Amino acid sequence: MTAAPAVAPVTGSVAPVTDPATDRAHIARLYREHLSSGRSVLGTVLGGMLETASDGAWVFTEDGRRYLDFGGYGVFILGHRHPHVTAAVHRQVDTHPLAGRVFLEPVAALAAEALAARTPPGLHHVHFVNSGAEATEAGLKLARAHGHTALVSTLGGYHGKTLGALTATANPKYQQPFRPLLPDSTAVPYGDAAALDATLAELGRRACVIVEPVQGEGGVRIPPPDYLAEVSRLCRTYGAFLILDEIQTGLGRLGSWWGMDAEGGSPPQPDVLLVGKGLSGGVVPVAAMVATPAAYAPFSRDPYLHTSTFAASPIACAAALAAVEALESEEVVPRARTLGERLLADVRAACAPYTGGLVRDVRGRGLLIGLEFAEEQAVGELILELVGRGVLVNHSLNATRVLRLTPPAIVGEEEVRLFLTALTEALRVVATHIG
Repeated sequence: MTAAPAVAPVTGSVAPVTDPATDRAHIARLYREHLSSGRSVLGTVLGGMLETASDGAWVFTEDGRRYLDFGGYGVFILGHRHPHVTAAVHRQVDTHPLAGRVFLEPVAALAAEALAARTPPGLHHVHFVNSGAEATEAGLKLARAHGHTALVSTLGGYHGKTLGALTATANPKYQQPFRPLLPDSTAVPYGDAAALDATLAELGRRACVIVEPVQGEGGVRIPPPDYLAEVSRLCRTYGAFLILDEIQTGLGRLGSWWGMDAEGGSPPQPDVLLVGKGLSGGVVPVAAMVATPAAYAPFSRDPYLHTSTFAASPIACAAALAAVEALESEEVVPRARTLGERLLADVRAACAPYTGGLVRDVRGRGLLIGLEFAEEQAVGELILELVGRGVLVNHSLNATRVLRLTPPAIVGEEEVRLFLTALTEALRVVATHIG
């Protein structure tokens, strides 16, 4: 058979065939036109790379380069595409990814059982949602169902950006464009039990207190010892409702199953525990509000009091169930504690030549580590320098001078060495720019 003759192009040359999904200019234009012009600019500043694949501790761009992910905003405690979670999700997609919401759905029940088996004593009732902010909203609504309508949060705290959650996220930068927010809200200094005592003395049982064991977006702020236990005691004394936000700190991130586990003496007794990020297994977005039987009673009596079409979807609950199984069977939590201790010591050593000048502080617990700088500019420059060396990290939304590390617990020695080399080199460059 004779091959068909090639058709000569009019211009005398063949135009290259490009894939729109990996054409940087095309994707940047789509961001500008349909998603966010600001996000398009930020992506361009970071090099314009397109994130197209991931595996374990690595993210890959369209040109085949790989980046060590020490960021991810706390989601990837198991890394990207953990095989046990991915397999469970694949099975669920092949059988029943979304439920019709008429019959009982078994995967949600099994996921709730697995999560409740790992939550602190007394927290048995699980309400699955799609995001951390939705978990916050569910907790705030549950408090209101019991008459706790006066919200008390902490300065620097972060609980989401939906309307109720934003009221608790005491940052004027994000709140101001959307005021008025929920009425009767107060923010007290984080870690200051005396200030909370004074506020609760005025509000009494109307109060709903929401607090994080360690402030993540607040700049990895670690409270004084026994702070949570004292917060819990004050809430019981005044009859206030206590929501403990472990969306970022839970499921091994701090080197323990829950941030509250680090408290000595009498453990905190929250009415509600918020869970998210790591619950996804790094595969499907899912979060949860977990409550005591007494606190959950209004939602338990009326299953239609607070609902969402996609909440507790089989595909999300398959990911949550598999994530809890993987965390336990692979002993991820003790690995996070050991790795976190090693990384914190190594990061402090890398920052030591600049401490007291460029670097103000290095602090952390488990695999949540913060580097606080003297100037906000240093964070942006260091992020760019690290990206140029193949490492991804995050800034902190409520603490702009703090660079945040939230690496996976699965990283090995080679990845640790790569990160430390990149950090040492990046700090040296930034120090020459800023001094």
